[in-house]
Amino acid sequence: MKVVSLVPSITEALFDLDLSENEVIGRTKFCIHPENKVKNVPVIGGTKNINIDKIRALQPDLILANKEENIKEQVETLMDDFKVIVTNVETIEDNYYLLKTLGNLFNKEERAQQFNLKIYEVLEQAKLNSTIKAAYLIWKNPYMTIGSDTFIHRILSEIGFENIFKNRTRYPEIQMEDLAEAEVIMLSSEPFPFKEKHIEEMKAFYPDKKIMIVDGEAFSWYGTHIAKCGDYFKELQAEIHAMQR
Repeated sequence: MKVVSLVPSITEALFDLDLSENEVIGRTKFCIHPENKVKNVPVIGGTKNINIDKIRALQPDLILANKEENIKEQVETLMDDFKVIVTNVETIEDNYYLLKTLGNLFNKEERAQQFNLKIYEVLEQAKLNSTIKAAYLIWKNPYMTIGSDTFIHRILSEIGFENIFKNRTRYPEIQMEDLAEAEVIMLSSEPFPFKEKHIEEMKAFYPDKKIMIVDGEAFSWYGTHIAKCGDYFKELQAEIHAMQR
């Protein structure tokens, strides 16, 4: 089956399930994992600006899209000519069924289940000793965070962080003053590329708070990615435990 993936984390999952470059025939420019495989796959634009003509020329049997990452009108245009599956992953359970579905589609059921089990194991081992109030920022100018109906929120909760913006939805804008309640402020490496200099800027406002850069992919990439983040989460866990002493 020839498939075009419009979702970076799903592209990664397809290759993790052992599909070949002959099967994954199109991807977005943001599909960067696994690097050695995706470099051979034609780019069909970005997640929000798909090149419909390029996809038509590839004549895929299946297109994999996502409700949040792709533009509804573009996906609906593709549906006129191709079989399109639109995914929506907000919870760990959603992710479980995403991998199960991909496993069934491509006759990779056993491998999909191995990844699902590994994800549960990684999250279980990443649990903190006690709950920590956290703010997770994804954007600057304006500052934006995550509400309770996001995959990032679920990962944070699973590990033992309490999202101080859990009463909000989606990706609300916030002010610096709104972060006062947080014990730790997490600056994500994506989509905004927060750097050390941004920590210093925040320290001017909150000199006593723990402010850290976190790996955005570890928290926001659904599919198989979390199964490979065990070491990262252990390091994060150690850093938080050190903060609590």
